[in-house]
Amino acid sequence: MRLLVTGAAGLLGREVVRLAEHDVVPTYHSTPVDGGVRLDVRDQAEVDAVIQRVRPDAIIHAAFKQSDWVTTANGPANLALAARDIRLVFVSTDAVFGSGPDPYDEDAAPCPTTPYGAAKAAAETAIRAIHPNAVIARTSLIVGSEGMSESERLAHALVGGASGALFAENIRCPVHVTDLATALLELTPSDRTGVVHLGGPEAVSRLELGRLIAVRDGLDPEALPALPGAISHIRLDSTRTQQVLKTRLRPVSEFLRPLRT
Repeated sequence: MRLLVTGAAGLLGREVVRLAEHDVVPTYHSTPVDGGVRLDVRDQAEVDAVIQRVRPDAIIHAAFKQSDWVTTANGPANLALAARDIRLVFVSTDAVFGSGPDPYDEDAAPCPTTPYGAAKAAAETAIRAIHPNAVIARTSLIVGSEGMSESERLAHALVGGASGALFAENIRCPVHVTDLATALLELTPSDRTGVVHLGGPEAVSRLELGRLIAVRDGLDPEALPALPGAISHIRLDSTRTQQVLKTRLRPVSEFLRPLRT
């Protein structure tokens, strides 16, 4: 199987490429990757040309730009139009939901409260209409093992005295990048379609996540400044999806255990 992976210069795309046991063609926009093909998903003609040239059997679309509606909303629609007959796995986000008292399962209707969440929700709607056999894989905060994720970089910076703070009431369901990439690769050749949830099984606040990262990396968790307010509880219920996956999505307190010396 020839697999095209968009966003291969990013944390998740890079991990998908690393783990894939296929003929992989990575794509990038501004940061070149080895063996990669440049792709601007905002340009329908360019998307069509790349798909025609590469002729993939499947696509994992992990590219996005949080601050750019055209990349995040229109880009997936362009890809879906060019890949109607190609297996498509689209990486979405828990930000398609707003804060709520209960976890959101796969049947929950999007209710975004941020521009980024609205862009991803728009992309989901377009993909459902254009490519009904696609997989829409919603995930949460992605954490790595080598300080490469946004949450890890922020925690280290704040312990080092950078300005800022972590919200104590911003609740999410972090997932390890390797678990997420493995799950996406498992879903790609499967017959699953529609929405799946790939969040971790444990909900923690941004502050708790930062403290877990600090402890794992031998830093002082109490040095992380906390910020009250900004209550936002967005929890993905991934139970249904986890039951059909061989890949185990580990809880954050497990994959962020302190490193052994």
